[in-house]
Amino acid sequence: MKKLFLFDFDGVLIDSLEIYERAVMQCLEKIRKPIVKNRADFMDLFDDNFYEAIVKKGIALEEYTNASREIVAQIDYDQMEPFYDLIPVLYELKEDNLLVVISSNESGVINKVLSRLRFDGCFKEILGSDFMYSKSEKITHAMNRFHTERDSTYYVGDTAGDVKEAKIAGVNTVAVTWGWHSRERLEAAKPDHLIDRPEELLILDTLPHK
Repeated sequence: MKKLFLFDFDGVLIDSLEIYERAVMQCLEKIRKPIVKNRADFMDLFDDNFYEAIVKKGIALEEYTNASREIVAQIDYDQMEPFYDLIPVLYELKEDNLLVVISSNESGVINKVLSRLRFDGCFKEILGSDFMYSKSEKITHAMNRFHTERDSTYYVGDTAGDVKEAKIAGVNTVAVTWGWHSRERLEAAKPDHLIDRPEELLILDTLPHK
């Protein structure tokens, strides 16, 4: 049976921290809710689901998403670069498994970047914020869509919030240390697997189902 690998976009596939942080701060300034003053404030928003986090801080979600459309349209996608060591791993994984992107970013942005980098063909589906806000719900949707069980599904993320949402969905949690949150922050979230190099994903592919 094929395994289902669900990948976060920002911080896992793409090195986009500064671009994404700047875009979020611009959106918040546009709606006059500058709740992010520094990098630490920004990182705190990803200890849980990003959208739930900003709502808890008094942000109207519809107002934020409306403001984000204009900001996102101005992003220079050519500035977004992949984590190059991951690319050959993705091509190897897709040969015998199903790969899907699940992200808090917009599907349009993800598709444009992946298409420019020419590895959009690795993924069966892109589930962004325009599909659902909850990553745990998107994980469940992907499992139903591709008829896979929890024990053969892996969510690969780079924040404590990713780990938490994947745990809610009941799938295997994989945290990568090349992304946004520090190793210490990820360890505190207790992922099933904590990896430092993309090729370690290939080891997960060889593990038997639980």
